Amino acid sequence: MSSRPSPLLIRKIQVIAWTVAALSVAVFVHGMAAPAGTTGGPGEFAMAFALTSKAFDNGGNIPKKFTCDGPDVSPALAWNDPPVGTRSLALISDDPDAPMGTWVHWVAFDIPAGTRELPEGVAKTADLPGGGRQGRTDFGRVGYGGPCPPPGKPHRYYFKLYALDAQLSLKPGSTKADVEKAMKGHILAQAELMGRYGR
Repeated sequence: MSSRPSPLLIRKIQVIAWTVAALSVAVFVHGMAAPAGTTGGPGEFAMAFALTSKAFDNGGNIPKKFTCDGPDVSPALAWNDPPVGTRSLALISDDPDAPMGTWVHWVAFDIPAGTRELPEGVAKTADLPGGGRQGRTDFGRVGYGGPCPPPGKPHRYYFKLYALDAQLSLKPGSTKADVEKAMKGHILAQAELMGRYGR
């Protein structure tokens, strides 16, 4: 006749089983990579790279102040930490709803990786305050050119910020096409903000 295990032995076996299970879960979580679009390392769930503006919400209406119907100043933009390894940032703003095809409203590049915002009313000069350069828009000028659509359905204006693993070292006045060509193979992350404006 076999004897049953003592309650103490059963308790010890349960504790060992629970400990092994907990360790397995911890090892699994620690070894997980951060989800796509996040900036954290292994096991860290950091916020996705994101671009915002105090002037308008994503998908919202762009105030007249930032258009050709107003002072035509650039809206303030802000973003969170880009991915580790970012060496510079580039910004492109365009309107895919323009009658003659996508119209470029703003090009900036070689923005220092430590920058976290562009203030309202960035000067329309070749060099950005604090570092970086501005390119030429489809208005034929350097610096921001705001929405200026024909009467009709509101257009969409995209502000796209790129985290890059390199400096582009392009000349001031470079075009969107120049920047996109130079960025190829160097984009670590992209953040996007869209506003609408119509007449």
